[in-house]
This record gives sequence, C-alpha cells and structure tokens, in this order.
Amino acid sequence: MGVNITLAVDAMGGDHGPKVTVPAALELLTRRNDVKIILVGLPDAIEAELGSSATKWGSRLSVYPASDVVAMDEPPALALKKKKDSSMRKAIDLVHEGLADCCISAGNTGALMATARFVLKMMPGIERPAIATTLPTINGHVYLLDLGANVDCEPEHICQFGLMGSILASAVDNKDNPSVGLLNIGHEAIKGNGLIKRSAELLREAPINFYGNVEGDDIFKGTVDVVVCDGFVGNAVLKSSEGLAWMLGQMIRREFRQSIFSRLAALVALPVLNNLKRKVDHRQYNGASLLGLKGLVVKSHGGADVFAFRHALEYAVSEVSNHVLGRIQAAVSQLEKTS
Repeated sequence: MGVNITLAVDAMGGDHGPKVTVPAALELLTRRNDVKIILVGLPDAIEAELGSSATKWGSRLSVYPASDVVAMDEPPALALKKKKDSSMRKAIDLVHEGLADCCISAGNTGALMATARFVLKMMPGIERPAIATTLPTINGHVYLLDLGANVDCEPEHICQFGLMGSILASAVDNKDNPSVGLLNIGHEAIKGNGLIKRSAELLREAPINFYGNVEGDDIFKGTVDVVVCDGFVGNAVLKSSEGLAWMLGQMIRREFRQSIFSRLAALVALPVLNNLKRKVDHRQYNGASLLGLKGLVVKSHGGADVFAFRHALEYAVSEVSNHVLGRIQAAVSQLEKTS
C-alpha cells in the first residue's frame, strides 16, 4: 500500500512537546504504512527525540523547521499576531498549502482555533467552527459538540453543529442516518430557554435524523449518536465526565486496598477491572475535530501521553481516509442550494 495520507504534527505542542509527539508519531508509522508524517518544530529538539531512527522511515518521516513555540497559556490574539513562525502556525500552513491532509496539535486550544480559522478560513455556509470529540457510552461512543469554541451561540450555529456532527458520525463510523440529539434540561419540547427551543425548531427542519431533546444522562446511555450544545455547556460536560472517571478510578483503588481480603478480591476481579479500564480510558478517545474550516485540524489534549497522542493521530487518519472534509462541504453546499 502506498503513502496516501500526510499528517502535519505540531511537535512542540502540549505539556510535554517532542517527548510525547515524536514517539507517538513513530508508533503510528509502525502501525500504518499508508501514512507520512511531517514533524513541525524546533529541529534540534525533534531530532534529539528521533535519535538513530530518523533515517529508518525514509520519505515517510520528515522534519519541517519552525523557530517559535506557542505557550499553553499564551493569549490567542498574541499567538496569532506574534507567532507566525511557530510550530502550530507552520503545521496549519502545510494544510493550507496542500502539503498535508490534516494538522494535529496538543497545543493551546484558543490559539489553535484562532490560527486555524485565520489561515484556513470558514467553509461557505458555516458561521462558527465547532470542536467535536467522542465520549464512551454503554454500547460504544457518542459525538459531542461544541466543546468550547463558542461560548455564546445563536440557534443557527447549533443547527450547523448538528449537521456537521451528523456527517462526522456517518463518515467515521460508517453509520447510515445517525441520530442527533439537542442537550436540554428535559425531553419535552416546552423545556429549555429561548436558544434551545429555537435551535430545536431549526434542527427539525434540517436534513438530519433529529431525535429531539436529550438530557445529560442520555449522553452515556448512548441514546443518540450525536449530541449538540453550545460550547459553554459542552466544555462543562466534557470536564465533568473526565473528573468523574478519575474519581471512580481512585475510589475503586482505595476500596481494594482497604484490607488483605479486599486485595485478594482485587486479584480475582483484575481481568474485569482491566477490561473496564480499557473501555472508559479517556486517552483512547483523545482527538477532537475542529469542524467548519476549509481544512482538517485535530486537537489533542494538552496533557496527552504517547498512548493518547497516538490515538489523536489515528483519529486524524480516520477523518482523512473517510473524506470528512469533502462530505461536510458537499452537505453544506446542498443545504444552501435548497434553502
């Protein structure tokens, strides 16, 4: 199989930079022979992590120099204006120039969104970008958006999120007519504020399989394939779910360490516990799409380890190979023609 997917990796992004991004990239190259990776960043820092493996991959691995790095706490406007030679900006530039199919970064979320929107521009018919990711459910996973790109939304924006989320689920998961739910404080149509009620009206008219209102517990029950909300609510849901998963893990460990008998019980239950851990491990759901742009960008969690960052890279590959960008563009174009 020949190389047909090129990823531009912001090697300096995140809390750990090349110590995580470079090993994760090499793991992906080992697993996929149809992928080429361009590591973007400070050459000395990247090559220090590559070591003798730099030449092993031939043309499938290259280093693209950048002289600057966007700090995790840097104001987005400052990063956009002052960091034009940053690893983040250069990785996005490669997508804009058609030299890469997708940019992946664990860097500053606000700076990534601002830079990607400035360089790649918005798709015609989409007014706001949205951040989308997957969360585990009882029978699989659900797509949730927006996760924080838009704190204040209009009903039209939430409707556009529903359309993009539906296409994302259809493309990546190969689902026919995925269901879309609107996050609300109740299932009834009379529940919610003005934003939610008007959003529901628009979603019912949109060319998607709109389920209706869903509540917070529906997310993890897997009631629908896609859940849409504004970025303020979505980010709160995401962080709450991560905190809950961490708390439950700590509580289980504490209980099993209470006595010699609980430790023996832990040994018996170890296969079940390990299986459960694999299913709910947030690291395997790492990778959030920046939807609505004229190019593919995937955001990794800033604190991602090698395992988690590799999953973000694999998620980027799935978006490229399933033609997510083109499918969203086609659907939006068709919607504009019929509206």
